Amino acid sequence: MEIWVQSSIDHSKQPSLFYSASKKNSPLLVILHTWSFDRYNQINDFLPYQKSTNWNMLFPEFRGPNLNSNQFGHLACGSLLAKQDIIDAIDYVKKHNDIDEEKIMLVGSSGGGHMALLMAAYRPHLFSTIIANCSVTDLSRWRNENSNYKKHVEYCLAGPPSKHNINDYKYRSPIFHASEIAKAKVKIIHGKHDQSVPFSHSLNLYNQIIKENYKAFVTLEINELSHEWIIDKIIKDLKKSTILNSDSTSTITK
Repeated sequence: MEIWVQSSIDHSKQPSLFYSASKKNSPLLVILHTWSFDRYNQINDFLPYQKSTNWNMLFPEFRGPNLNSNQFGHLACGSLLAKQDIIDAIDYVKKHNDIDEEKIMLVGSSGGGHMALLMAAYRPHLFSTIIANCSVTDLSRWRNENSNYKKHVEYCLAGPPSKHNINDYKYRSPIFHASEIAKAKVKIIHGKHDQSVPFSHSLNLYNQIIKENYKAFVTLEINELSHEWIIDKIIKDLKKSTILNSDSTSTITK
């Protein structure tokens, strides 16, 4: 079901897709679209699991793809408006549905992983679990690593890094929010053979988080995949609640 939610910042109407669980007081899974797509991006991957999990599922738009073809691209790509769009959508479905507010989960891959990590910093205590896969963590660095996306990064952030916009690059890059991300419960996943976003983006962020807070409830998994994720494994991780254990310290798995 498509819903339109008024932004609490600029008061524009922003779209999301919401699918309610048949059971009352069910968890809410928030699924973020990837860098180049919109709210419809992950439906085919996640909706088949709704019946077996009996979770509410929310697919927010957060100002659309981070591309120069998006007329609102400068409002996407981790902006304050984009982050608040996700919060506003969550608040809307909480108000109009019976949601277990202790079990609000957030997942995203690639550009969705980038946004998931920014949301971890923005509202670290809102989400019971966050999974970020193959995430861009430093926009300034990535624009030099992937020539296919350089023009899109620069479009969204008003040009290459300079004294005029460097603070915006930092604001929209998770690596500069490690101390806040450390307050959330996050699993960071990355494929060792990722040719789109080097796995060192995730490794560097993890190391920075641990430097900020070695007791942070964060895990890092470097696997043998490329720029992809296995949805079945993501769902199983969420269902078993084995991503983070509040009685354990941070770990790295390979």
